[in-house]
Amino acid sequence: MAWIYLFIAGLFEIGWAVGLKYTEGFTKPVPTVLTAISLVASMALLGWSVRTLPLGTAYAIWTGVGAVGTVIAGVVLFKEPATAARLACVVLIVAGILGLKLVTPNP
Repeated sequence: MAWIYLFIAGLFEIGWAVGLKYTEGFTKPVPTVLTAISLVASMALLGWSVRTLPLGTAYAIWTGVGAVGTVIAGVVLFKEPATAARLACVVLIVAGILGLKLVTPNP
């Protein structure tokens, strides 16, 4: 269950990171509230996951999922460049996430 919490926490991290763009400096109330809710949910789920997963592993995977998802969202939603170098770096992050999952014992 901890791995599921951690993955969902990473998805909420994508939500609050992308939400920051839509808040326009916290001047838009609805995006600001949704971003705050996403931030709290992300932190809560990360907190639950580290009760059984190693902190370093959980944090690295949480930030990795958030980073990869935010890059993808930036490309899709904001037309950010999807250069070969950027995509190669994303692949390296995914490899790191998978590697950490594979070498971490299940709680």
